Amino acid sequence: MDNSGYSRPMTKWEYATVPLLVHATKQILDTWGEDGWELVQVVPGPNPEQLVAYLKREKQA
Repeated sequence: MDNSGYSRPMTKWEYATVPLLVHATKQILDTWGEDGWELVQVVPGPNPEQLVAYLKREKQA
């Protein structure tokens, strides 16, 4: 609720899971960032050369 006594609509998010290659991590994240995605977390992937990124962005109405 804001100061006027009215509640604002809840923000809705969409999520993406993106494989990251160790040698191209910055390029991949920059590309997704340009499209409005925000990095939430990076976790180890299925092999040592790969990471997995979790991203989110606000859903468009």
